[in-house]
Amino acid sequence: MQFLCKEYQDGNPRVRSLVTETRIHLVPSLNPDGYELAREAGSELGNWALGHWTEEGYDLFENFPDLASALWAAEERRLVPHKFPNHHIPIPEHYLAEDATVSHGTGHGGGAVMGRWCLTPPCPPRQVAAETRAVMAWMDKNPFVLGANLQGGEKLVSYPFDTARPVSEVPAAAPRPPDDYEDDNPELQETPDHAIFRWLAISYASAHLTMTETFRGGCHTQDMTNAMGIVQGAKWHPRAGSMNDFSYLHTNCLELSIYLGCDKFPHESELQQEWENNKESLLTFMEQVHRGIKGLVTDQQGEPIANATIVVGGINHNIKTASGGDYWRILNPGEYRVLARAEGYNPSVKTCSVFYDIGATQCNFVLSRSNWKRIREIMAMNGNRPIRRITPGRPMTPRERMRLRMRL
Repeated sequence: MQFLCKEYQDGNPRVRSLVTETRIHLVPSLNPDGYELAREAGSELGNWALGHWTEEGYDLFENFPDLASALWAAEERRLVPHKFPNHHIPIPEHYLAEDATVSHGTGHGGGAVMGRWCLTPPCPPRQVAAETRAVMAWMDKNPFVLGANLQGGEKLVSYPFDTARPVSEVPAAAPRPPDDYEDDNPELQETPDHAIFRWLAISYASAHLTMTETFRGGCHTQDMTNAMGIVQGAKWHPRAGSMNDFSYLHTNCLELSIYLGCDKFPHESELQQEWENNKESLLTFMEQVHRGIKGLVTDQQGEPIANATIVVGGINHNIKTASGGDYWRILNPGEYRVLARAEGYNPSVKTCSVFYDIGATQCNFVLSRSNWKRIREIMAMNGNRPIRRITPGRPMTPRERMRLRMRL
């Protein structure tokens, strides 16, 4: 934050452009309780787990509703997308209750139940933390497009899905050319935006001073990134109910986890070098929010249409417009067939091109009202009762004439 403010005041054109054209939200810590514990112990006496949990014993990162499993279960029953959405999946009602608990089948692996956190699945239900509820409300309030949660203890970028899909639920996929950077793992379920997530992850890792120098191996185990500094969460550390999966399936936001370095709580003397390692990566990552398409969805009178659905051909994951009818959709360079639709309006389709240079392509839509919306309005004015047919040649009664005038 200090860097952005100082460089903006000093006239840095790159920072000025970023600050002027981007709404940037910075949260110092989602887990201030854990930070205080780690700070008190310091870098010399701390360990990887210290400060990971809240004072009440919650791991906030996997305290969210497991929407991925709900989506896959609906796909198994062939309910998607007609009866179950592939985007903006609602939060289960039981999760919003005051005494709600979270029950996930994927744990950290190996160990036992200790305190209020579980190491071996199946794990007992856990309560929903106050911090988790606050973050979910924050996500619903703001139309975020791109997000990153910064963590420590490793040096890589992790992207969704974090949940490993059971083998029996993985649908048969069409054969594809072998990928030198990914293993053939049937338990991995890629998001429809897999290529975009990889682009975002690589944009950070490649700009980092040391993240792709993985010839020494990982921080604690072997290198899981194939010397690229990026990995799908389910391949590296499978867990259900993560913030990244929730953000992707419940909002428009593409969220990734960025692990800044092997030391989870570096010494004060090391902070300057850690900042230099990550500075360019942070700027480059934030700039990616301006890659893809953006625009407004309005009616023929120019009024914005909120909650309109934006469908990109070839990507089975849609987004919705914000309250002002505006939308942003991160996409890799290419040509896309984009459709905008909203209840009560005729859909509109156009071709939008995304280029390699930073700067989203403007792609606006004007929707005309459909006859069905007018029919529903007339039915509503008639109390949703069948509308009496008027016989040609028969004069209307005063009552019928009054009703017709009210409808029109």
